[in-house]
Amino acid sequence: MNYSETLQYLFNQLPVFHFVGGDAYKPGLHNTMQFMDALNHPYKKYKTIHVAGTNGKGSVSHFLSAILQSAGYKVGLYTSPHLVDFGERIKVDGQVIEKQFVVDFVEANITNFELIKPSFFEATMAMAFEYFNHCQVDVAVIEVGLGGRLDSTNVITPELSIITNISFDHTEYLGNTIAKIAAEKAGIIKKEVPVVIGETNSESEPVFREIAKQQNSRIYFADKEYQVCFSNLQLDKAVVRVNNNIDYFVGLTGTYQLKNIATVLKSMDILVSKFQNIKPENIADGLENIVNLSGLMGRWQCFGTKPYLFMDTAHNYAGVYELVQHLRKQQFNKLHLVFGMVKDKDISNILEILPTNAHYYFSNAAILRALPAEELKNAAKKFDLKGDSYQTVGNALQYAQYKAAENDLIIVFGSNFVVGEAIAYINLKD
Repeated sequence: MNYSETLQYLFNQLPVFHFVGGDAYKPGLHNTMQFMDALNHPYKKYKTIHVAGTNGKGSVSHFLSAILQSAGYKVGLYTSPHLVDFGERIKVDGQVIEKQFVVDFVEANITNFELIKPSFFEATMAMAFEYFNHCQVDVAVIEVGLGGRLDSTNVITPELSIITNISFDHTEYLGNTIAKIAAEKAGIIKKEVPVVIGETNSESEPVFREIAKQQNSRIYFADKEYQVCFSNLQLDKAVVRVNNNIDYFVGLTGTYQLKNIATVLKSMDILVSKFQNIKPENIADGLENIVNLSGLMGRWQCFGTKPYLFMDTAHNYAGVYELVQHLRKQQFNKLHLVFGMVKDKDISNILEILPTNAHYYFSNAAILRALPAEELKNAAKKFDLKGDSYQTVGNALQYAQYKAAENDLIIVFGSNFVVGEAIAYINLKD
């Protein structure tokens, strides 16, 4: 098989959660442990950092990778989902996995796929762990896929566990209260391994403290120690002020990144004792140059000016709420929103917080889980959101760019796959 054929095998033979939803969800570590036994537990051959949370875990993971890279460490990074190409899920020093390794790994493990019957996520996670060992990384930053306690990444014993925040998402799997969701996320807390919580919440804090106590793990709440605000905020660049005395240029300008930066800074307080090459200038470098160092895409990422075009992977209530708050701090003439969702989420709470003074371009990604654009348009009408529906994301973005004036602002958001297809459309045009 070549690379394209190998990816088709993975997508067609293994259930993919982000394409089909719950049918692909396989909670528990049984499959993962079988696969790790077959590979001789590659994750034990390098240090790891484990990152969970409802929102922000991808940005935090990439910030950590960038800082560690700046300090001279060879860093593996496992995140999901990908936006344009499968290789984005598995990186070393910001570079996507070698295509030939993907081909070789799948061919070498066909028997394991058939015997173990892993999900797509379990298989790609095993590939990532093996690739990091192949590349002889010093440390790997591992983002949880869904939840924590039963997530297949939870086989690792990291140097540090991080839980960014808790809000309502995937409630059918994780529970319908903040406390229940927190208990699932807290499943990544390991015995005597410190844990950083990014955001304090009255419902989740007692859960985190109790589980940390049971595991004899020191627990830290980042927002109780770090106050982060913008000292300069523009559409495409920003400076943040920390505890009223330190300024950092940051490569991600979304308002919601303030919470993520506090989480990263508290995490670095702990990690500097384990990775002693890290200096203050590496933290500054990683915060400013996160995109170039880690290859992050889709977090308030600028893809054009006159008019400005940004893409953001906000796709649940908490993420969209933060995006809306960020928009209120920006200056522009008219707002154009290219918007698509998946059909297995409650969208009414999202629709009710979206701005009514924007023009919407309703679309859907080319996946089974996508909510048809016309259905989204009809649902949005009930909340006085006006716009047209389009058959493809590329078509929706094309019309938005045609209609927008130089001083307008275009945002693509609502689903990782909507953003991914929009990026692919822009890349094809270029």
